[in-house]
Amino acid sequence: MSSKLLIFDFDGTLADTFPSFVRVFDQAADKYGFKRLDRERQDVLRGLDARQIMAHHDVPLWKVPAIARFMRVRMADDIGNIKLFTGIGQALLALHAQRVALTIVTSNSPGNVRAILGPELLALFSHVECGASLFGKPSKIRKVLAATGTAPEHAMLIGDEIRDAKAAADAGIDFGAVAWGFNHVDALAAQHPRRIFLHVDDLLDLSPDTALLRQG
Repeated sequence: MSSKLLIFDFDGTLADTFPSFVRVFDQAADKYGFKRLDRERQDVLRGLDARQIMAHHDVPLWKVPAIARFMRVRMADDIGNIKLFTGIGQALLALHAQRVALTIVTSNSPGNVRAILGPELLALFSHVECGASLFGKPSKIRKVLAATGTAPEHAMLIGDEIRDAKAAADAGIDFGAVAWGFNHVDALAAQHPRRIFLHVDDLLDLSPDTALLRQG
């Protein structure tokens, strides 16, 4: 079995947004009345899922949509400081050249995604679904599958968070975990991903020439 479609998460997978996330998280905490990011336990937080992190910082669930909108706007103010991870651009170009279908599902905004990717890389993606709610990626994944006419068994979500793994499972597709994002690779491995990518160059294994989704 081989994948015909790759669905990339954006923040922490393609783009190194964490430094900006930390800044806007603290701004949101001050505005909406929850705790600033616990820097002393930051390493511990990288082993937790999104609900556990919210509980640790006393984030009210009912405020999450407003908080997310606020953070996307504040991130746009910092857009000049946000870059793709080293090698991501080259990897995407190589995958596209091998006719691998590329899409994005993200909670970030269309404007932020466009600004960070730039027009050349953005053009590589057949579909970009933005604005997913904190736990709303499964519906966005299903939308991409329908738009591309791809069966779930022929798609993989590539992401850096436990919630990405759970979203992939909910949507009935494979999950590929990257080791350079927010959650520790050990925490992601516990979600039983189909693939673990330790380095950006490992994404090149997903081209048809190197047998997309190696068995075993």
